[in-house]
Amino acid sequence: MEKGLRRGIVRFERDQFKNFERPLVQEYPLELIVNERPLATLISSPHQLNFLIMGFLRLQGFISSMDEVLSLGVCADFGSARVQVRGAIPERLKPTLTSGCGTGITFNLARTLRPRTETVSAEKFSPAAVFQLMKDLARKAESYASHGGIHSAAVGDGVRLMLFAEDLGRHNTLDRIAGEALFRGIDLAGRILVTSGRISTEMVAKAAFLGIALIASRTSPTDKAIELAEQAGITLVGYVRGETFEVYSHAARLAPGVPDKKIAGITGVILAGGESRRMGCDKSLLPVEGARFIDHIYRRLSALFDEVIIVTNSPSLYQDIPCRKVPDIYYAKGALAGIHSGLCHARHERIFAVACDMPFLKPDVIRDLCAHAEQGEVVIPQSPRGPEPLHALYHKNCLPAIEQVLDQGRKRIVAFFPAVQVHEVALAELAQHDAEGKSFRNINTPEEYFQCRTGQHTDQPGELPQVLQKQQS
Repeated sequence: MEKGLRRGIVRFERDQFKNFERPLVQEYPLELIVNERPLATLISSPHQLNFLIMGFLRLQGFISSMDEVLSLGVCADFGSARVQVRGAIPERLKPTLTSGCGTGITFNLARTLRPRTETVSAEKFSPAAVFQLMKDLARKAESYASHGGIHSAAVGDGVRLMLFAEDLGRHNTLDRIAGEALFRGIDLAGRILVTSGRISTEMVAKAAFLGIALIASRTSPTDKAIELAEQAGITLVGYVRGETFEVYSHAARLAPGVPDKKIAGITGVILAGGESRRMGCDKSLLPVEGARFIDHIYRRLSALFDEVIIVTNSPSLYQDIPCRKVPDIYYAKGALAGIHSGLCHARHERIFAVACDMPFLKPDVIRDLCAHAEQGEVVIPQSPRGPEPLHALYHKNCLPAIEQVLDQGRKRIVAFFPAVQVHEVALAELAQHDAEGKSFRNINTPEEYFQCRTGQHTDQPGELPQVLQKQQS
């Protein structure tokens, strides 16, 4: 990355667009002239070009040792290199080697980068459509997840995934999608393209040729890709991770949805003080769909409540989350002590308490539950497994009964229920928002975490990410 090469972009985070400046990865085209003949245009980073040239000539079979190189000159300012080698170079060669994996070739870079002249669709897309299509791509890309060397791409219409392809080279994935669309008579104009790889000029040029309106990737685009996207009228989105992304061109095509009104009189409380014995590491830090469990939970609760609190005895783990972190008042007394602490510290009379290992919360389920707030001092949902005390509402009136139970050395959450008014919300009512009960799904073991990441139910033993395995050693 070249120092000083930066770009003003628009960052979307927590339902807001903000101006932001980001350093760019530079894409450098180098014309290679061998024995006075143009041989290729190499797309690369602009450093140590002599190594790049020699490695290319060797791997293409033009030289086998430095003894065969008579001279080498590089003019970085003009993007040109001249080499004299012993022997003749084959006739009729002028490829462009792309920046993708493998050796992609185009025989005329200038012609390839010329986008089609038709106006790109002016249709607007919601940020939710981008996030959903990227999640759909991740679920489909099983080979990428297992091998780490396979790129994937998908095209969608803002509602559903239409076409999907995998290949060793990221540019090949778009070629495959274009071919399948041709066979099936699918017009790709005005669609969204999501890709696992970096967005370069070749990717933008091919997308422009197809009439793609928006390209999104989990990583950043190159500087030349941004320039071409600006010219072609394509919205370029990078760093799509969790529920955050960055827009590098034509941000006006993205329109954030109108946020729902927040729930009044209730504080969202995340219980992050558990010991995670069965998992073997801190469950709140486990990654899924581009973010930690606790990040997913916080984003959902912050969209629903005007106050969110994390109950934790390790606040430094969550210093990047902009909310209050409070400790247990009854130390090491389990989840009941976390509920007690949340009630004591909350500004509002009621709290919605949720465990840190429940990353698939459904906002509509929570809203429905909160609609019953006046019907009990504890409002608890029924799931297929029974009552869910770690996905429930609690009133400050419960504090004396909770403290009495904790003073007796008891830790079960339901132990204080006989002393307060409890209202149960039936499974049938909540099922209309979450038929599979995902909102209540907590991840306790490596096996459950494996199923959570793959979206599969299996008896195979799960495996934690290496960074989290280190916590156990």
